[in-house]
Amino acid sequence: MSGRISGIIFVKADGVQYKAKGSWTYNLGQPKREMIVGSDGPHGYKELPQAASLSGVITDQGDLDVATLLNLTEVDLVLQLANGKSVAFDRGTFTADGDITTEEAEIQVEFMAEKAKEI
Repeated sequence: MSGRISGIIFVKADGVQYKAKGSWTYNLGQPKREMIVGSDGPHGYKELPQAASLSGVITDQGDLDVATLLNLTEVDLVLQLANGKSVAFDRGTFTADGDITTEEAEIQVEFMAEKAKEI
């Protein structure tokens, strides 16, 4: 049987750890490819740049400075996964709307970054 592959994660921005909750999504920002199809069939593909991204939900336990979070720009981000992988994001900027729920003190977060890599 294999070891743990999912579950506990850690999210840090410039060394500050946030209270990650639920399922998170990340994208390494590799080029996105789309097929070009003409009336006579496929002609090839085009490749478009794409920003690296990291999104999920954090919990505000009361000591979080929300204004600081919403204004984060050009920060280094690290996502540590339960399977032992870590993903590093360079020069990330907070890009979510900043909505906060009161029932569970949840903040939807999203960062877009210049690049990301598994480490």
